[in-house]
Amino acid sequence: MKIAVLFPGIGYHCDKPLLYYSRKLAKECGYDEIVSLRYSYDGGNIRGNEKKMQRAFESLYAQAEKSLEKIDFSRYDDILFVSKSVGTIISSAYAEKHDIKCRQVLYTPLKQTYGFMHDEAIAFIGTSDPWSDVPEVEKLSEKQCVPMHVYSEADHSLETVDTLKNLEILMDVMKKTLDFVGVLARVDADRG
Repeated sequence: MKIAVLFPGIGYHCDKPLLYYSRKLAKECGYDEIVSLRYSYDGGNIRGNEKKMQRAFESLYAQAEKSLEKIDFSRYDDILFVSKSVGTIISSAYAEKHDIKCRQVLYTPLKQTYGFMHDEAIAFIGTSDPWSDVPEVEKLSEKQCVPMHVYSEADHSLETVDTLKNLEILMDVMKKTLDFVGVLARVDADRG
C-alpha cells in the first residue's frame, strides 16, 4: 500500500497549483491513500522574524500531528511527503520525529527544513523567493545531497510576472516531480 501526504504552506493550500497537480500525479502513480492536510495560523507576518517563525512552526506542527495521529504509517510500503514552504519544515520534522522512511518533494523549502535529514528528496526554488536566502538554501540542499531545481526570477510560488512562463515552470516542476515520484511506481509495474 502507498500513501502520500501533502503539507501546505501558510497561505499556499493544497488546491493551489503545485500541490493540486502533485496530488493528481501521486494518484496516477498508484498512491492508494492521499491525505491533504489543512492548518491555519493567524499570527500575522512572520517573514524575517525567527521568533514568529518558530511560533508558527509549533502551532502548525501541532495541527499536523493531530491530523495524522490515527494513521499507522507502518502499514504502508511506500510513503511520500509533498510539502510547500513552512510545510517542508513540518514534513521533515514529522518524518524525523516518527522515524518515517519516506520520499519527500520539497517545494520552496526554507533554511530550517535542512535542520532535519533527508534520505530521499527533491527540492525546487525560485531565484526571487523573498522567503529564502536562495544561495544558502541551495548549499544546504547540496550538503544533504538533495537535488535542487532553481527557476530564474521565480518567486515563493515558483511564479514570475509572465503567465505563460509560469505555466512552463509548472510543467517542468511537475515533470521532475513525476520522474521522482514515479520511479518506484514504474519499478513495481515492471516486477508485476
